[in-house]
Amino acid sequence: MTVPAFILAVTNAPAEAVAEGPVEKIVQKFGLHWSLFISQLVAFLIVCFLLKKFAYGPVMEMLELRKKRIEDGEAKLVTIEQKLADSEKEKAALIEKANADAKRMVLEARDSATALSAQKAQEAVAQAQIILNKAQEAARAERATMASELKKEFGRLVVATTSQVTGKTLTETCLLYTSPSPRDRG
Repeated sequence: MTVPAFILAVTNAPAEAVAEGPVEKIVQKFGLHWSLFISQLVAFLIVCFLLKKFAYGPVMEMLELRKKRIEDGEAKLVTIEQKLADSEKEKAALIEKANADAKRMVLEARDSATALSAQKAQEAVAQAQIILNKAQEAARAERATMASELKKEFGRLVVATTSQVTGKTLTETCLLYTSPSPRDRG
């Protein structure tokens, strides 16, 4: 027996004598059939259970996983920013030290130049200039080395973080095409 046939068999059952109370009048006026109502209620509850188990549950689980991944990505971003700030402080300290050394060397050269005769004074000034140039060149070379190392490390951290957040693998070529070069910014 199919469901519609069952419903027809139940609805065609002889009506029992019902006392005419206010509830019975409402039920009779609106045509409420308890057997149909209960069968629809059971079907509704089954659909609700199935939707909760197979649709709503997995969607909520997926949303929680995404939320956790985003939080992890933000935590890693904070770590990267902290490392970048530390690297900037270290770079500034090294530059300051190199400048102090250069100034110290210049002062020593000037002191020795005043103590020597005029000929030695000229030689000392020339030598101080050479030392200053070497110190500046060394500072530039060290600054350039640190900048390239910092860029490489930052790029690696960005690639690792992006790979973890998006699930895609980025290459250095992708980063070169997506990040503006210093010439483009200037």
